[in-house]
Amino acid sequence: MHHNDGESRARARSHVRILSQHEELPLLRDHLLRLDRSSRRDRFHGYMDDGFIERYAEKCANDGTVIIAYFEDGVVRGAAELHPPDQSSGLLPEIAFSVEASVRRRGVGSFLFRQLIAKAQAKGYRSLRITTGAQNQPMRALAKKFGANLTFHHGESTGTIDLIEQNQPESVPVGFQATLAAARAIANFNRAYWRMVLRMYGWGRAA
Repeated sequence: MHHNDGESRARARSHVRILSQHEELPLLRDHLLRLDRSSRRDRFHGYMDDGFIERYAEKCANDGTVIIAYFEDGVVRGAAELHPPDQSSGLLPEIAFSVEASVRRRGVGSFLFRQLIAKAQAKGYRSLRITTGAQNQPMRALAKKFGANLTFHHGESTGTIDLIEQNQPESVPVGFQATLAAARAIANFNRAYWRMVLRMYGWGRAA
């Protein structure tokens, strides 16, 4: 039996959660190693070899970086990183994102962005710093969507995001939509059922 890509994506079991810093280091590392050449360039503002990525993932596990991971079928396909202020220039917490090609254009980046903003707000941060390569148009568009004012300097786009102004409704990736639709259908059925029961016993009429 054959299914189109949309059906396959809808059936993929997806969820988002924070990785534990030490025990789940291989999950972040393996995700970053799966990025293709252009994705590595966009993520790290230049091509980086496997050794660099392994050292980078290990550093994240030991410096207090928060990793919010997007899973599909138990595999990390996207990650949002919240680096502590003392690891960033200007003493601002810095954020970074990576999404594998197989799950792009499905709202994963926006969803991770909102989750990261919520985490940063919970930590009491008032603003975030974001740096992306000048050629990384999707990341620049996503940053601007969340209010970043980017400036171009030495091949990079850098900006800050004011967390005080962030209060946007949360969008949901395709992988979650089937579950949410089922939950709404059950809720609607329950409401209709109890309205019918109340009418049968005369409880639904106004006094």
